[in-house]
Amino acid sequence: MLTTISDKLHCSVACLLMAFVITTPAVADDQAVVVTMATTYGNVTIELYPDKAPLSVKNFLLYVDAGHYDGSSFYRTVRYENDNGSPKIEVIQGGRGDAEAPFPPIAHESTEETGILHTDGVISMARDGIGTASSEFFICIGNQPGLDFGAIRNPDKQGFAAFGRVIAGMRVVRAIHDSPSNGVAYSAYVEGQIIENPVLIEIVTRQD
Repeated sequence: MLTTISDKLHCSVACLLMAFVITTPAVADDQAVVVTMATTYGNVTIELYPDKAPLSVKNFLLYVDAGHYDGSSFYRTVRYENDNGSPKIEVIQGGRGDAEAPFPPIAHESTEETGILHTDGVISMARDGIGTASSEFFICIGNQPGLDFGAIRNPDKQGFAAFGRVIAGMRVVRAIHDSPSNGVAYSAYVEGQIIENPVLIEIVTRQD
């Protein structure tokens, strides 16, 4: 499972449902959007696909445009040797961590619906149950079919909601993936996966 720290800490539903109105730039349904994450390890540039995964992209950009990912981090690295789930996967997870999500969770967009499979460099939404994804996301290292619709990584077999792909900066992604990961775990499931010194996401910006 790829879940959120806030869920594991039992953040109230009221926290997740607290939303406020902001104005975001319009995006054509068929137009890819490119964002860059500036991290302390270097930049990661990601292409998002609103034509295939409109709900997930809209949600991600809501956080980007409001600055809610600025000062967040990559805090979890899952490798074959430290993975406690099945089938084993390799990803890095980032987002706001245990901070309260300022926007409501979104409906699930499965890979069956979007056609975006969890291949190398794909970004996807972390979640617990269906319809709980909010601020946390992960990036695949290598192909991870166990995260697609129909796979058994989650008992519900609905997989995760992929919505874009890294187009520059996989060297940075892999460096984060190799980070020491004996940080304090919030559950046995993530034991050995919490990055000791979380990698700061300094700012996330749209590219013109």
